[in-house]
Amino acid sequence: MPLPQPDLPEPAHPEVDSMLSRKFGKEIANYFSGSPLNRVGFLRPDHAFLSQAFKHPSTSFLLFNNLEPLIQSPTALFFANFSDVSSIIGPDPFAKSEEDLIQEYNSEVYYPQIIFLGLDERKHGFVYKERYKGQPFFAVDVTPRKSVTNAAEELIKKMEGRGLEFSKGRMNLSLQAQEATIYAEARHLLDWNARNPFCASCGYPTLSVNAGFKRTCPPKDIAPSISMPNRPPCATRTGVSNLSFPRTDPTVIMAVVSADGQKILLGRQKRWPKYWYSTLAGFLEPAESVEEAVRREVWEESGIYLGRVVIHSTQPWPYPANLMIGAIGQAIPGGEDIHLGHDAELEDAKWFTAEEVREALRVGTSGLGEEAGPEYKEGGLRLPPKTAIAHQLMRAVVDGFVSGAPMM
Repeated sequence: MPLPQPDLPEPAHPEVDSMLSRKFGKEIANYFSGSPLNRVGFLRPDHAFLSQAFKHPSTSFLLFNNLEPLIQSPTALFFANFSDVSSIIGPDPFAKSEEDLIQEYNSEVYYPQIIFLGLDERKHGFVYKERYKGQPFFAVDVTPRKSVTNAAEELIKKMEGRGLEFSKGRMNLSLQAQEATIYAEARHLLDWNARNPFCASCGYPTLSVNAGFKRTCPPKDIAPSISMPNRPPCATRTGVSNLSFPRTDPTVIMAVVSADGQKILLGRQKRWPKYWYSTLAGFLEPAESVEEAVRREVWEESGIYLGRVVIHSTQPWPYPANLMIGAIGQAIPGGEDIHLGHDAELEDAKWFTAEEVREALRVGTSGLGEEAGPEYKEGGLRLPPKTAIAHQLMRAVVDGFVSGAPMM
């Protein structure tokens, strides 16, 4: 049986009337967005704040093993406490200032990656400077590595002994919405830090700073094996942009409407299940607007020429670091002939009626690798679940986002 599809997060201030909401309708907050946490990013360099938050009794820790989160069920994360992780990260990883850690950098000492995720201001307990209040959340990488191998293996064994597990091989699209966005932030930052252990300019090892949101190239390395601790000059230590920042790759994903507004173009890749189709998508290229990228990708993949393009909504996608920019574009008259010869990405592309798409949204959605719903009949159109922005784009079109009235 397919796992239940979670509800989407609520957008910001949905009850407030405004000119924009009257004109464009209610904002869509897609899955992996809508975080309940205030990230208070300006406090990340403040180690007094981080130290107090890290050790507070209310603080929750989301643990990852090889980028797989600790869960108590397919629909719920498990949050550990400080006593669970202290054997791996020590009594206080933020006891020294960021400046001191950079000056005392030793590339031979392994520090498990820690990410400060934010404060849940709905919860009472932690208070800093009488202004910043809430329950702190951190992510910790407990993958058995180097000096923490034994402690990490013991922790993993302990957690599994409680009936918990690290969600191997899952995209975690069945988590409840607010936990999903916490997971997405944590996974994105842990993955980025793991992929960028060396400076892109000089090639020397880097140090994670700013509570996991930046990496710096220290001016020296006091590791015993290094004969000359002072490193040569590096471009990343001069000027304004003297740090490495997390990478986010913008991706366009689009619902394509026919020139007469009566049909929707969908495509399928060969690796997908039979009868499964979705909206087209592709990476935004350098020196290209979102609208240009939508038109280019649609033409390259399907041969369709688009005219007007509008932005519908966006979705963070932490696999590994994408921002899906959801758009709706309309084909121009005479530009609707499908041609798959430009790009070999698609196995097929078709125009579907609004009724076919509407019925598939009702009975034919599921995650990849899962069975469709009980009302689905073999041979009918299958579509992504509502946790995917593609689903929301198709629903918007059939519900009248383009025409102002439901498509017939």
